[in-house]
Amino acid sequence: MSTSNIKFKTGSKESPTEPFKRAVTSALRAIAKQPELEVTFAAERPGLSPGKARLPEPARKLTRKDAAIVRGHADSIALRVACHDPKVHRKLAPGNPQARGVFDAVEQARVEAIGAKRMSGVAKNLTAMLDDHFHRGKFDEITDRADAPLADALAMMVRERLTGLAPPAAARKMVDLWRPVLEDKIGTRLDVLKNFTEDQARFGDALHDVLQALELGDDRNADQDEDDNQDENRDGEKDQSGADGSPEGESAEEMSAEQSQSSTEEMSENAMESAQASASDAFDDSEMGEDETPGEAHRPPGRGLNEPRGPEYHAFAPKFDEVVSAEDLCEHDELERLRSYLDKQLAHLQHIVARLANRLQRKLMAQQNRAWEFDLEEGILDPARLSRVVTDPYHPLSFMHEKEATFRDTVVTLLLDNSGSMRGRPITVAATCADILARTLERCGVKVEILGFTTRAWKGGQSREAWLAAGKPANPGRLNDLRHIIYKSADAPWRRARKNLGLMMREGLLKENIDGEALDWAHKRLLGRSEQRKILMMISDGAPVDDSTLSVNAGNYLERHLRHIIEEIETRSPVELIAIGIGHDVTRYYRRAVTIVDAEELGGAITEKLAELFSETHVETSSPSRRRRLHS
Repeated sequence: MSTSNIKFKTGSKESPTEPFKRAVTSALRAIAKQPELEVTFAAERPGLSPGKARLPEPARKLTRKDAAIVRGHADSIALRVACHDPKVHRKLAPGNPQARGVFDAVEQARVEAIGAKRMSGVAKNLTAMLDDHFHRGKFDEITDRADAPLADALAMMVRERLTGLAPPAAARKMVDLWRPVLEDKIGTRLDVLKNFTEDQARFGDALHDVLQALELGDDRNADQDEDDNQDENRDGEKDQSGADGSPEGESAEEMSAEQSQSSTEEMSENAMESAQASASDAFDDSEMGEDETPGEAHRPPGRGLNEPRGPEYHAFAPKFDEVVSAEDLCEHDELERLRSYLDKQLAHLQHIVARLANRLQRKLMAQQNRAWEFDLEEGILDPARLSRVVTDPYHPLSFMHEKEATFRDTVVTLLLDNSGSMRGRPITVAATCADILARTLERCGVKVEILGFTTRAWKGGQSREAWLAAGKPANPGRLNDLRHIIYKSADAPWRRARKNLGLMMREGLLKENIDGEALDWAHKRLLGRSEQRKILMMISDGAPVDDSTLSVNAGNYLERHLRHIIEEIETRSPVELIAIGIGHDVTRYYRRAVTIVDAEELGGAITEKLAELFSETHVETSSPSRRRRLHS
């Protein structure tokens, strides 16, 4: 995938969008107060990395609306650099995953509100960007509050309080669904936030009062506090250069270094997705290089080691859980319609993922054609060893035999996160990648299973109702109804299961994610298979989150269980576990993992990881060692 650097040469052959790019680049640097900031344009999610800002590639036929959207992304990133202090954010960020998501989204609203209040043009650009984001995510079609993300709704209400601007048109239904409840619970607290728009620390403290009123908990991130104390001790002398202690007073180098630590983790998924919406229009098959693949992230040593689950994890009412086939959740005609919609959404991306899948197929077929055993007593006569008989007539003939390639006796399970945070482009790309890779591996004789996991309801469903009816006993454990979906079983041919993947496009399907039990379920299904080699690939964009469970248990209740399941699989099971995180650092959970920034990198990440596995030389030597650990 190619990117466009902002250092352009003027001339008659210059692209029509080059002057626009130069103007946007200059404006971004000016607002960010970083004249040396490198700005690139690419057909992928906008974002920040050390010393760099990435913006969506503008369309060649640029309309006023398209231009405003690109400028909106630039203004959002510039304001993030200029008005956001990563150290303060890390200190104040809550530990509860859902509370953290809300906290991040509202902080981004604060940052954008500062620019919107100071510059009317920036306000219009940001409104255009947000409206495009919510329209693409089909937020304007939401009719049930359970399908409306709290973080997005609250961020838009805070933006309204801070700037006086109404929510973008595409977000109004979502906000209206939440407004009566939120105004009743936290209306006065939201009014207080306006007094601290320019003071990030006091704004964050006031926001914690809001979270407490919403019963989302008020646990600070202890690990981040530790890191900050160490950073402050190390960097105390360097910080003297800031004139007023604000982010604007820091040097460009300090800001870019801090931004690099926080750009991936601190912006919530909702905030980051708001910076990606217009990228899809400019995505072109010809722009993606043949060998371009996402870099692999390494698991940090020491901290983040998987913890034992402990004896306390349990489900309050497992009788309400369900394992269901995709075709049982939707009528046949609707599945066909949803599948057609999926194909139209990513028709251009199919060619890219298919090309990557073909590379994987070529590697597998090459192994298949080269797998031979030599020096056998029977089989096909080995002509390369006939010279032995010529020199020594008493030497026995040597035979060879073409053996079945190792990958033929393999099953791969793709476990897809079907949580609400995957709504929009991530789930669409995940469904397309799973579809094409299943077809590719099937051609090579490798069986593929595609599974999904979510919950049957928001806020607990029947499990929570049963808990309330029982008088709210303490420590109820998992308090939601699981929904584990079988999109394609390992033995089902791809042509029969193809339409099932369209179910992921169904409005209202994606809810909460309880990763630990889903991983355990998929793992047990694999253990029941007869194949010699078993590979489990988890694809997720966040830590396990279920509001109902976390509101009545410890804040790390689901995360500890996930770590326990991972530890069991990685140390005691013959199943090979891989994880791919979309905009989320999964290396702190899994030993073999890769983190990608954009959902559109998913196809390359999956094919490369599978290619690595199938080309490893330890296929026949590592499995026995894993089995020995099981019996020791």
